[in-house]
Parts: sequence; C-alpha cells; structure tokens
Amino acid sequence: MIGEYARVTPAELDRAVRDPEWALRLVGRRMDAEAARGTPPAKARCLDVDQAWGALGFLLARAAFPVDIVHGEDAIEDAEDWGYGPPRFLTPDRVRLAAKALDQISAEDLTSGVTPEDLAGARVYPALIWERGQSLDYVRHHYARLCPFFRTAADAGDGVLIWLG
Repeated sequence: MIGEYARVTPAELDRAVRDPEWALRLVGRRMDAEAARGTPPAKARCLDVDQAWGALGFLLARAAFPVDIVHGEDAIEDAEDWGYGPPRFLTPDRVRLAAKALDQISAEDLTSGVTPEDLAGARVYPALIWERGQSLDYVRHHYARLCPFFRTAADAGDGVLIWLG
C-alpha cells in the first residue's frame, strides 16, 4: 500500500466530490505526466510517500499534529475504491493549517526518540520492515518530500486528495 496525494484547485475539489470517476482520471493523467518529467515535490500536483505513510501517521499522531494528512479528513461519498479504499480529502483551509504545522516540525524532530523497534512494537505498517530494522531515514526522506508539497498546495489555495493505492 502506497500513500498517495494529489493537489487540486478548489473548483477541481468541488467537482471531485461530485464526480470521483472524473477525479480518478484527472489524477491518473497528472501522475503519468509527472512521472515522465520527474517533477520535484515542490512543483508536483501528485506525490506518493511509498509505504512510509504508516510511520508518518504514527509519528504525526505522537506529535499531536492538528490535521490528518495521512488518511485525509473528509470522505468523498460514493467514490469507488482507488486502491485500498476510496479517496478522502482536505479542504484548502485544512491544507493551510497542515502546511503551517509542517513548517514547525523538522524530519529529525519528527523521528526523535523513536526506533524501528518502536514502530515494529506498535505494529506500524509495514511492520516487517521495522522488524528488520529499516532506518528511519526512509521516513525522514518521505516527510521531507511531503513538506514542500503541502507548502505549495497551501500557497496556491489548493485542496488535497489522499488515498492508499
């Protein structure tokens, strides 16, 4: 399971909520185009955090993060499964709050005092990599990509679609 994100304008978010099939096509086209270009996170419309989403969720909850940027907060009603469930979303206001909070937490601060053994003991997905002692550099790398993505979304006034693919 891969944590996936897509920045959408407020108009696109409104349409995505009404027509999730349209949104899936839009996101698919953007993902394909950006993969071909190698778009950096600060300019990307789409981003994935690979399998680090579980650890990010655990660590952000531990930090009392004010927005659920791992699973999204609002459901898109009647949406089909986009991989491992339907997409959820964050409104532009929630994206701004998330970006402001992300600006306050460095990757090192986020992972400070936590070991792979802690993640394995908490059964954080994917538990097997933490049981093998996967370095938290993996999580820090994906967190460092997520921060500029959210900052750009906030600065543009965008909402964010979130799903596990």
